[in-house]
Amino acid sequence: MARGQGPTVRRRRLASELRRLREAADLTIDEVGEKLECSASKVSRIETGHVGVTPRDARDMLALYGMTGDEQEALVQLAREARKRGWWHAYNEVFTGTFVGLEADASSLRAFQALLVPGLLQTERYAHAVIRALRPDAEDAAIRRRVAARMARQDLLNETPPPEYWAVVDEAVLHRVVDSPEVMAEQLHRMTAVAEKPNVTIQVVPFGAGAHPGMEGPFLIMGFPEQADPDVVYVDDSTSSGLYLEQPEDVRRYALMFDHLRAAALKPDDSVDLITEAAGRFAHQAAGAGSVHHLEPRTQ
Repeated sequence: MARGQGPTVRRRRLASELRRLREAADLTIDEVGEKLECSASKVSRIETGHVGVTPRDARDMLALYGMTGDEQEALVQLAREARKRGWWHAYNEVFTGTFVGLEADASSLRAFQALLVPGLLQTERYAHAVIRALRPDAEDAAIRRRVAARMARQDLLNETPPPEYWAVVDEAVLHRVVDSPEVMAEQLHRMTAVAEKPNVTIQVVPFGAGAHPGMEGPFLIMGFPEQADPDVVYVDDSTSSGLYLEQPEDVRRYALMFDHLRAAALKPDDSVDLITEAAGRFAHQAAGAGSVHHLEPRTQ
């Protein structure tokens, strides 16, 4: 599937067009609900993309707004395509928002993380340790399900064509021991391997850079190939489903933050060298711990 052609983006595009046409028809949400004999909240949820719209509802709304003929049929068809299920519906108990659908359709992804390795770069063991730490009360089966969902997301970077993925992480990510030195060594080696892909760039903001815009928290800017689909900023929040920002001024602010972070970070090659060095230290620690482990039984 070409980038920008998935059901989540199509639903977002249709929602935006329905809102524009209603406003052009000089109708309020309450008036639309009254004329179509449905609740105003349903119309509002359709226009914000929080719920899908059936082809029949789309046709009724478009007729009310004065759109007929081929233009109406094109948008009704968009409503049909927006109702198709993406691969992520198999994990609907994990992916409760629109994030994964938008991510799957983006042509560019600009991510910043200050505390953890970004999800698209995580190894299975690292992801398991992180999810377990964030959800200490979860059942083992639920943890495994979330890990499997995160691993499935990573296929995105191998698609044809793949999105352009640019990740900036704080140096703290390279030093925080998640699970064990062995897991960290494996994780950092994976980062360097993925960084070799032509569509992937990884940079590290060193401690020496001091205060930087990313200290506000992690975020992801998703860009799309069609002008009709403006960029979206996803602000990560582990306590909820995250915050989506679509207003141009918000997107510009985060784009500027990302530009400042890229400028403060080490160059990509130097970043990979730093990650490789950290991976080597963890591998050495893991080997040392293994040697001690093997010696202990002999001394008992």
